[in-house]
Amino acid sequence: MSVPSNAPPAAPGKDESPADLMKRCTTSVLRAIAGRADLDVSYATGNAAVHGLEVRLPAPPRAVTQADLVRLRGTADAVALRFRYHDEALHRDRMPPGAEARKVYDAVEQARVEALGARRMAGVAANIGAVLEQRARADGLDRATKRDQVPLAEAMRLIAREHFTGAPPPPSAATAVDLWRPYVEEKAGARLDRLKGLIDRQEDFAGGLKDLLAELELFAQSELEDESQDSEQQGQDANEGESNGQRENKDESEGQSKQGDGQPQTAPGTAEGEGEQDGLDSGEELMMGGGGTEEPGGPSRQRPNFQPKPGDGADKPYHPYTSKFDQVVLAEELCDPEELSRLRGQLDQQMAHLQGVVAKLANRLQRKLMAQQTRSWAFDLEEGMLDTGRLARVVTNPTHSLSFKVENETDFRDTVVTLLIDNSGSMRGRPITVAAMSAEILARTLERCAVKVEVLGFTTRAWKGGQARERWMMDGKPTHPGRLNDLRHIVYKSADAPWRRTRKNMGLMLREGILKENIDGEALLWAHDRLLGRAEQRRILMVISDGAPVDDSTLSVNPGNYLEKHLRDVIDFIETRSSVELIAIGIGHDVTRYYRRAVTIMDAEELGGTVMRQLTSLFDENAGASGRF
Repeated sequence: MSVPSNAPPAAPGKDESPADLMKRCTTSVLRAIAGRADLDVSYATGNAAVHGLEVRLPAPPRAVTQADLVRLRGTADAVALRFRYHDEALHRDRMPPGAEARKVYDAVEQARVEALGARRMAGVAANIGAVLEQRARADGLDRATKRDQVPLAEAMRLIAREHFTGAPPPPSAATAVDLWRPYVEEKAGARLDRLKGLIDRQEDFAGGLKDLLAELELFAQSELEDESQDSEQQGQDANEGESNGQRENKDESEGQSKQGDGQPQTAPGTAEGEGEQDGLDSGEELMMGGGGTEEPGGPSRQRPNFQPKPGDGADKPYHPYTSKFDQVVLAEELCDPEELSRLRGQLDQQMAHLQGVVAKLANRLQRKLMAQQTRSWAFDLEEGMLDTGRLARVVTNPTHSLSFKVENETDFRDTVVTLLIDNSGSMRGRPITVAAMSAEILARTLERCAVKVEVLGFTTRAWKGGQARERWMMDGKPTHPGRLNDLRHIVYKSADAPWRRTRKNMGLMLREGILKENIDGEALLWAHDRLLGRAEQRRILMVISDGAPVDDSTLSVNPGNYLEKHLRDVIDFIETRSSVELIAIGIGHDVTRYYRRAVTIMDAEELGGTVMRQLTSLFDENAGASGRF
């Protein structure tokens, strides 16, 4: 729950905690730097976000550390500078159409407003520099060894900052920036020097930034597409524009539906409807790739013969352009142990007020499961467990032999449940926090009932295209390329791992940089395959998502329904041809149009109770026998 800070600041007192003092001071400083006394500032677990005049900052824990102070101060300063020196209408009007161009455009604009603040306020420059160092280290920029492991937009932000202020990149990002520096300096170094003299004038700066994008070969193609209405290829470009228009309308609609219940997704400096906020502030997510591509060991599995159906208007059915850069990774490999412990602490704080309500539902589910595990015994056997209840007759008559008993096996224990959680950017904030809580309560409850449970997450390694898109561009942009992003599938808890060893992993969902885009169809097949590799006779797959699949890079060069059609094909395959039982829970989005067994909730707070009720219904004895609700 966020803590509003729009009330007049109270006078400091003996009962004021360090965290409350930080909030009060940060709110006042943010309003002063922004020059806006009407900003509504609140604090909540997760990343910073801005929606209109509402600002949400990451809530400091009760035991405030230096890292927490750095993150809060640097993030608040970057947001304040955006309000003070940035014209959102002008920014949106000049936004280039290309996905990569937009990311660089946002990043350099953010460097501009931060440079203005750094020139006039030395303390602000220090705060932003410190949080950039913290973020670079947290997102693994210090481990980058190849240029394709570093997003161009992030490198451009730091190189532009160096040109505008003279400040070198943070130490943890220095090597990553040097991987891009020769290319950027050769192509656009002189342009960046000229932009330095324009940072006080956003309109002139935006015009020069357009030239910079052209010199980086990011803007020219998009510009040609915009001006091609009078060219000989008008018909072809019009068709492409129609496809892109459908995608943009779909994204805008998805953005509105996914923002429900006050979860802000649009921030100053981000085009309306865009999920990408890379240029917003130092506390927001990076368009960052992952580490290795090794898949965690697990049971062998073999999928039934799933064949994607031909796409509408395409020569080929759904397919990835390349799967070389896809990643299946254990949660603990994406985060340092110290940070994982800190994130776990944040999750524990958030669980305090929900645990009482959901615990009742968890107990109800446990009683339902335990009632179905009816124990029966066979008595008067010659071997087995000694029947102590019949020892009296042996004492009274020693001629009687000892009696043994054996407990009959039950089929109920032969069950495994997989919880597949959407880790897309629109889940950030309250939805992903509640999803992590629900996964924990579900895993603990089912484990007590001898039912194995697996917790998985799905997202992408990069925003709007990763190394797969770069490979496609290097290959000359062939038509119908298929999926153009790198998958990241995360194993938070495997079915065989005990809960006590994996409980910290749930905190990873709160980490900055994890939540990006969502390609649901392939994630369902991945989770489905893992279930088929299990020895249990009954397999249940529960999907928690807040919308249809969205990946800007893929949808920009394929039909607008490309990902959605593949998702429908996968769902139909699992529901009609597989032994896996599929359930879906939609957060603020009607998923009943995709899944036969589905429920939609409008508030993330309902998620925990809904998960328990659906599983209680599914584990009902009649439902278990029929395979239906």
